[in-house]
Amino acid sequence: MKIILPNNISLQMQEALLEAGNREVGGILMAEHVGKNCFRIVDITIQKHGGTVATFIRVVSSALNSLTQFFKKTNYNYRRFNYLGEWHSHPQFALRPSDKDIASMFDIVSDPSVGANFVVLLLVKLSEAHLQTSCWFFLPSRKFYQGYVVLEKSQ
Repeated sequence: MKIILPNNISLQMQEALLEAGNREVGGILMAEHVGKNCFRIVDITIQKHGGTVATFIRVVSSALNSLTQFFKKTNYNYRRFNYLGEWHSHPQFALRPSDKDIASMFDIVSDPSVGANFVVLLLVKLSEAHLQTSCWFFLPSRKFYQGYVVLEKSQ
């Protein structure tokens, strides 16, 4: 699976990472389904609190308003535009999901109220002012796979 990360979203993430310093920061991913196994990030949330040097604690309530606005703006076209998953930084660690990340993502994809066939975890960090990324797709079957991220340049 492929994730397209537009330049404007990449810049938002970079600013959040710079502001957070050594603390983890993150939020949710909202995306457009643009092709078979291909999604383009359209919007993100940035949860400013909840991160420490080694963990990011997701606060669901902080993202609900953003999701509601996103669905309204995309005319409730859930097949094309939807919640894709989560993103957070690993400023001190490799861009691989931790055991806690894996458990959290399986909790999300298994939650009937989420209603997802899969969810994505996008991990990011800054290296010499450049954004490094990795993405992981989690299935209700408790399997997960690495995908890839394409950084889209501004036009």
